[in-house]
Amino acid sequence: MGDIAGVKIKQLIRHPDDRGFFQEILRDDDELLSRFGQASLSLSYPGVIKAFHYHERQDDLWFFPAGAAQVVLYDQREESPTHGVTQVLYPGEHNPILIVIPKGVVHGYRVLGDKPLMIVYFTTESYRPENPDELRLPWDDPTIGFDWTTQFR
Repeated sequence: MGDIAGVKIKQLIRHPDDRGFFQEILRDDDELLSRFGQASLSLSYPGVIKAFHYHERQDDLWFFPAGAAQVVLYDQREESPTHGVTQVLYPGEHNPILIVIPKGVVHGYRVLGDKPLMIVYFTTESYRPENPDELRLPWDDPTIGFDWTTQFR
């Protein structure tokens, strides 16, 4: 497993004080997305696996402000120098990062721990129900071959 070409990670900075904290998420000068399409919010319960899917037209930017996730990315892009590479990340409230997922990169996540997981995600295109840019693969797709079970070490 390694890094996938075109996947970008931004470490977020928190500014805590005696009242709580302030944290920027995404700025127009970050140059992470080619354009803004839509912002969305989703909550998943403990143990849920939401995998896999990919897009042909849009890039995604994922942020997990609450809970903990195991994010799995798989590069199925034929022309990519990292074709066939799987990348695993562990974002969440204790690891506040942004993940930019380029079009063509398969992605999914699993909720870790015993509390719900919240994801805020930004896309470079708005969702169109009549022509959705969301192609699905099974969570246990044999080409990806990812083992979702926790590895006790």
